[in-house]
Amino acid sequence: MAGSRGSWTDGTLRSRSFFKPHHVARALFHPAWIPESLDPSVERLKRVRVAAGAVAAIGVYTFVEGGFAFTEMLQNTLVAAGVLLLITPLTVGAMLYVWRRDGTVRQLRSPLLNALKLLLLFVGSVVATVLLLQSASSTGGLAIIPLGFLALWMVGFVGAGALRITANFFGTAAVHRALPPLLAIVTTWLMAVPDLVTGDLHGLSLKLGVVFILGAPVTVTAISLLEMGRLRRRYGIRLRAHPATLPPAYVPRQGHPQGNPYPAPSPARNPYNGRDPYGR
Repeated sequence: MAGSRGSWTDGTLRSRSFFKPHHVARALFHPAWIPESLDPSVERLKRVRVAAGAVAAIGVYTFVEGGFAFTEMLQNTLVAAGVLLLITPLTVGAMLYVWRRDGTVRQLRSPLLNALKLLLLFVGSVVATVLLLQSASSTGGLAIIPLGFLALWMVGFVGAGALRITANFFGTAAVHRALPPLLAIVTTWLMAVPDLVTGDLHGLSLKLGVVFILGAPVTVTAISLLEMGRLRRRYGIRLRAHPATLPPAYVPRQGHPQGNPYPAPSPARNPYNGRDPYGR
């Protein structure tokens, strides 16, 4: 799918863009091959899901603990990156196993590889940012000026990138429209459940700990299920269906309609038999 849309950034990244880290983050972490939302209502749901995910990431360490625990936030950032690196391929792999009845992995190879590249790019950026912040905090003299500037640039870059990544979940919508909300559910629960299992309630009572720790994943789950429900009812996009068997969802991005990018697995399984149902 990336190949059909041109370069990764689609020519939006310029040399002057590097003065604005959020512009670089937008170009790199929301590349041109990621399809746009099907309608404004789904896009609004994504924004609410992003906000709920942000609460899951920093809410306990700022509001609950009464301050911004910088060191602990760095540690949890690395843990979150590790969770993403592990759970995203596992979740996608589980769905590939479900989809094997109606199609093959070969049909999805291009968008899967692009999503993997995006995942590795983001995790690598997170690790580099944490290392830079740790180096800047332990460096003295004039060397701290360029190092600190670079660290601050990376913080803005990764922060803006995290918002993009949380919305598109590494471009997995290019594989299947319902994958991003599914990954949002799995990731937020995996970040919350260990605290409950280990009893790490961050100094809160049991009731408050459960409310604050489970509040975000429950909210994200509800929003994600609503998002998947809208995709199913309005566009016939079902999570359990192989992308090649779904009806084409025309999404104008460059001013031209985009059809189903996947070749039909077989005439018996594809109701459109490789033809556009609209006769085009």
